[in-house]
Parts: sequence; structure tokens; C-alpha cells
Amino acid sequence: MSDAFIPWPGYRSAPEKLNLAAEVLDLSVARGYGPRAALVGEQGTTTYEHLQQQVNSIAAGLLGLGLRRGDLVLIKMGNSPEFAVAFLAAVKLGVVPVLVNSLLAAGELRSVVEQCHPKLIFTEAARADAVRELRASGLIEPVVCRGGAGENEISFESLTANPDRAVASADTLANEPAFIVYTSGTTGKPKGIVHAHRWIIALGDLNRYRLPPRDNDVVLATGEWSFISALGHNLLFPLRNGVTGAVLSSRATPENILAAIEKYRVTVLHSVATVYRRLLATAAFEKHHDLSSLRCAHATGEALRAATYEEWKRRVGCELYEHYGVSEYQLVIGHGVRHAVKPGSVGKLLPGVGAAILDDEFQPVKTGELGQFAISTEDPGLFLGYYKDQERTQAVVRRGWYFTGDLAYQDSDGYFYIAGRRDDCFKSRGIFIAPTEIENALQKHHAIVEAAVLAEPDAEIGNKIRAVVVLSEGQNASDELRQQIRESLRSQLAPYKIPHRIEFADSLPKSAVGKIIRSALIASA
Repeated sequence: MSDAFIPWPGYRSAPEKLNLAAEVLDLSVARGYGPRAALVGEQGTTTYEHLQQQVNSIAAGLLGLGLRRGDLVLIKMGNSPEFAVAFLAAVKLGVVPVLVNSLLAAGELRSVVEQCHPKLIFTEAARADAVRELRASGLIEPVVCRGGAGENEISFESLTANPDRAVASADTLANEPAFIVYTSGTTGKPKGIVHAHRWIIALGDLNRYRLPPRDNDVVLATGEWSFISALGHNLLFPLRNGVTGAVLSSRATPENILAAIEKYRVTVLHSVATVYRRLLATAAFEKHHDLSSLRCAHATGEALRAATYEEWKRRVGCELYEHYGVSEYQLVIGHGVRHAVKPGSVGKLLPGVGAAILDDEFQPVKTGELGQFAISTEDPGLFLGYYKDQERTQAVVRRGWYFTGDLAYQDSDGYFYIAGRRDDCFKSRGIFIAPTEIENALQKHHAIVEAAVLAEPDAEIGNKIRAVVVLSEGQNASDELRQQIRESLRSQLAPYKIPHRIEFADSLPKSAVGKIIRSALIASA
């Protein structure tokens, strides 16, 4: 568990009754932030007061369509003011928005719809094909479409035609479901992660503590808001803090990220380690773009690596904080302004967070020892469970702990290190191998941009160590380079951790949030 230090009275303490939408929007308007820019992007600037008017209008429209507290509505949209309006309008009424990746195909979407049976779906013309295919089969009705409603669909724009109507927030309980985030499970079966209204206090306060907001902040996250990290960092936390969220509507690329930082004078950037490596692989990007507005950047999703951190600091100058989170919580551990950064670690446990590193007997491990990273079920930021999947919930919640599936250790200064997924770690010659340690060492080599380390079954030693690396621009694969890489590793790692096989690849397979898909690499062996 973390120490007993509480940063301010009421920190992470939610009242019995709480509505997430009222907390992030109505209270901000009441504080006098109405004329401020809430969102900026390709569609222009949306002020807090205009956003509130649009939310009220859509909420009134949902009531007119018969939606009631506890009903589910599915949102399949890219990042946009309309996404924000649909999400907040539903939450305001106590209706539960279900968030899915906007690019899901009809088959993938069907699995979600058949589990949660939403009363209505929000979509947009550019991403409506899968929704329309399911609607044609009679599976869903009605559909609200932005930017070009089809036959017998409701135009999103028509629901915002009465912006002056005020709608009261539902008298929801803090522990009541507020929203559901759907992600793909390891078995391919989607899982709906249910979060309560209390989440905005529990995680919003962690956000304020780790990086106190400034009035001029413009916050950009490169991920889609259907993922909880981007939903919090780019939309909900900035609104609660009275600052501006910059909206990246299209899929993130180095070019549009850099353009957005320049155009909107972004001060705080949130992205995944893969994106930072792609930026750093772009020759002299820091000289061709004005990044002077950045006061800090943040990395999550997978291990950043010390080499990436050090190159970013050298070339860009602003701090690059790493943090660790899971969809069932959001942010658990993180670097921030409170402590010096230790490259390679994910920072210190934030105050009030109930988490620990446990052994197989549910006991805390000693400092420096590897164990299972777990979050207390008493922590108010933790999810309520997987939607209609008690079996899956019980598989990860045991004896008062939610087990993340990640292995970690803590050093004597209190910094945490994530060794990787428990399923990704393996034994070679009877010795436990943590891939992230070897991957970090590989990426310190000047010729390597990315690396993934995997087990290769071997009858003699259990598993050989296989490394797949992506070379930086101008580097050519060769046996000589392979030998140079091995030599560089010998100065950093014990002999038994040196990869038996080093392969060169043009790229590594990635998930929608930028994580390496190790199963695809295993299948390609």
C-alpha cells in the first residue's frame, strides 16, 4: 500500500451521490470557465458553455427517445466534440455509454452488441458501415448518425436543434455504473470494463496531484477516446481542471501530432512509447517543428525504455514522464513533478492508491524481488467488474486484490519497475527471464528503434531467447551488425540473458493502442 500522506482535504473521497458529467462540465461552468476553450481541433473551438448547451440538447433528445437511467447506449465514433457531447449527455442522465473502437468491423461489433444490448447507437457517417450492417440484420435500433444520417437513422445534428433547454443531472450514486469501456480479451472475447461515477474523483485527483494543471494548459492525447487512458487524459481530466483538450480526430502519425502541437500550442502531450520512438526515428523533427509550448510529455501503454527517454530529453528538452495503468483502473503509478525521474522505472506509487507487489501466497514481496502487481479492491478507482462476465471477474479478483497480470519489482527508493506480462515472462536454463529488461538493453544500441523478446521452445534448455528488432533509418541488416548487438549486450546483461537468436524486421505488429502483439510474432516464428 502507499503511504498515508493525503495532499488536500477530500482527496480521492467521493460523496455518496455523484454524477461524472456534472463533476467535469457543470461545475467547471459554475466556476466561471464558460467562455474558456474546452476543446480545440479541426472543427474549431468549443467553449465550456457551448459544450454544456450541446450536452443538454442531446440529453433532452435522449429523453425524448425514451432513454432512462440505467439504459446502455453504444458510441462508435472517432475523437470529436460530438463524441464528447454524446458521452456526457448519456452520463448526465444516468444512461451508461458503452465505448468501442471506432474501427471495429461488423463481426467484432456484433460480439459487443449481443452482450450489452444497447438501446441506441451513436455513430458517424465515416464509420457507420459496421453499424448499418448490424442494423440491416435487425440487431440494433435506433441509430443516431453524425455527418450524414442514412435512411431511417436519426441525424445527430437534429438532436442539437434546441440548445437552450436545461436538463437536470441524474441523482446518481458514486458507486453506480457510469460508463463501460470495451477491450479485446486475450482469448479474443471482448470484455466490458464497468467504471463507476466515483472514478472521476479517484483518478481525477491523481491527475491533479501528479501534474498540477495550469490555466494555459492545452492537453493532447494521441489515442482514441474509446481507450480509457485517452478518455481521461484528453477529455475528462482537462474538463474537470478547467483547461483545454486538443482533439486529434484522425489516427495518430508523427506528422499530425507535430502539426497539432504547433497549431494548438499544446503544453502537455500524452502518448504511447511506440509513438515517441516513431517521432525520434523522424530525422531532425525537433528542428523542423516549433515544440516550445510543450512543458512535458507522458508515455504509457508499454515500457518506454531508458534509451528512448534519454534521446527525447536530449533532442526535445522537455520532461518525458512515464506512467503505468490498466483499463480496469487507468493510472496507478507514475512519474510527475513531485519526484525525480528514474529512467526505466514507471515512477512511484501515488498517494492513497491501494496497490502492492505480491507473491503466489498473496504476501508482499521483499524490496527488489519480482512479484505480481495487484490493486486493492477497496481502492475507489478500481472498476466494478466485467459486464455480464462474473467468471472473468472472479478470475482476476481474489482475496481483496485485483491482479493486473503484470510482474513488477520495487527498488529501495520506492520506484516501481514493470517486468512485463506474467504470460510473457519465461524460463531459460531454469532461470526466470523478463523480456523488458533485455528489450531495454537492445534499444540502447544506436541501430535499433524497437525490440521484442520472446521465448522459443527448446527441448534442451526449456526456452531459447529470441529477439526481433527493427533497425533505425539508414541501418542495414547483416551478420556483422548482429554480432555488434550481442557485444553491446554483454556489457549490460548476464550471459544467460543474451538472445540466442536475433532477427531483423521492418516493423513489429501493434495493437490499436500501440502495444506489441507478441502472439503474432510467436506465430511467425
